[in-house]
Amino acid sequence: MAVFELAPGGRLMGRVQVPGDKSVSHRSVMLGAIAEGTTTVEGFLPGADTLNTATIFKQLGVRIERLSATALRVHGVGLEGLRAPTQPLDCGNAGTAMRLLCGLLAAQRFGCTLIGDESLSRRPMRRVLDPLAQMGANIRATAAGTAPLHVHPAPQGLRGIDYTPPVASAQVKSALLFAGLYADGPTTVREPEATRDYTEQMLRGFGAEVLTAGKVVTVQPQTAPLQAAPIIVPGDFSSAAFFLVGAAIAPGSDLIVANVGLHPRRTGLLACLLDMGADIEVLDRRWVAGNEVGDLRVRHRPLRGIAVPVERVPDMIDEFPAFLIAAAVAEGRTTVTGAAELRVKESDRLAAMAAGLRIAGVQLAERPDGIELDGQPTLDFSDAIDSHTDHRIAMAFAMAALRSVAPFRINEVDNVATSFPGFDVLAGNAGLLISQA
Repeated sequence: MAVFELAPGGRLMGRVQVPGDKSVSHRSVMLGAIAEGTTTVEGFLPGADTLNTATIFKQLGVRIERLSATALRVHGVGLEGLRAPTQPLDCGNAGTAMRLLCGLLAAQRFGCTLIGDESLSRRPMRRVLDPLAQMGANIRATAAGTAPLHVHPAPQGLRGIDYTPPVASAQVKSALLFAGLYADGPTTVREPEATRDYTEQMLRGFGAEVLTAGKVVTVQPQTAPLQAAPIIVPGDFSSAAFFLVGAAIAPGSDLIVANVGLHPRRTGLLACLLDMGADIEVLDRRWVAGNEVGDLRVRHRPLRGIAVPVERVPDMIDEFPAFLIAAAVAEGRTTVTGAAELRVKESDRLAAMAAGLRIAGVQLAERPDGIELDGQPTLDFSDAIDSHTDHRIAMAFAMAALRSVAPFRINEVDNVATSFPGFDVLAGNAGLLISQA
């Protein structure tokens, strides 16, 4: 297992560009595959998770050309053109891929099996399997509700439903919208809180009839072919988050993070950092292929603790590991509530972050749906950090070295490559004192 070795101090300077958005990259392959025509994807994230998705669709009979490290050409086979695979479909560590594929594959006329790595095989799938079962899907999980998932053809086909998930989840919503393309009537998802809407936007771009009214989303059965469309993937805000936090907390930092996607359902962290007093400017805000992007200039300024508005939580759910590093060195108290979703990510992120911050001496109280902590000027890591094989935990604590008073290590960082290949090199070039062993 690889480890990160961190030396204390440093600052982030210059200009960096993070990899393409993982959510858009996954969906670009999926939609390109079931459309008619050829979809060209530029800015594709060449991480393990998204490459696994591309491999899966090749196994399902879709021709995908790798034009460069970050460009693909997907030759669509249409809504009914996928073919039965000859072996299990391996999602690796990608929960997004597994949950969205449940919706798409539940409608096919063939059976298949979805598997994942050890981490993914522990993650709950009932949240998506139960509503799909209401639609008529026939998917079998383990007794614990986890992978492997055995997908069988729906005996009576899929029917549209009107569903209110108990917890807001873009992945659950997206799985139901994909299944709804094949249903016998409209499928409606009523979200407790609005979540990111990449699936809705991209479905519309390919010709699907999707209506959004506040927190209610409805997709109509697809009676005409989806049409291929070019996709330019913006820089992943979730990957940019680590650099935003790092530059915000490290004295002397002045960093530009270029070409970052600024979708309003993704930028809750930016709003929270600004509330904390961070010095962040959005430069050259622009639209690229339907996506709002910009360059973010971040300079160090002392931060103060805040109470995170609960309605903002869905808009920063993947950025909480990075946010909690900022909170750990902010003056005063920070509180987070309404974030129980963090317990069922690649790891229990609330527990993992709390454990690592306690090692650094931070006073905190962990809650079932959140955390409360008091910031302190520096962090003193007395032991190695366990990443719990979670890429975001590993990268968040790497940035904590900028305010550490002692060297430390982060164990089990191999999974960083699932979302951010080359993170340690890019961060090191910007000024983080990091090496991989």
